[in-house]
Amino acid sequence: MKELLGGCLLAVGLLIAGVTGLCTLMFIRIDSWPHLVEAFNSAGVPFLFGVGLMAGGIAIIVSGRRGRY
Repeated sequence: MKELLGGCLLAVGLLIAGVTGLCTLMFIRIDSWPHLVEAFNSAGVPFLFGVGLMAGGIAIIVSGRRGRY
């Protein structure tokens, strides 16, 4: 059950981090300093949240496998 929960967290975190990362890259290509700062302010927090979900999902998967073997 832990592996299922960890996999779901990993998938959701990957989607959140991927979408916000692509959005940030779109703003970075404009090559304007205010757009760059705006991109990191608006998409930086969800990106870090997605990375945190991925790290938490991996930790739950590892703890679930450790208990089984």
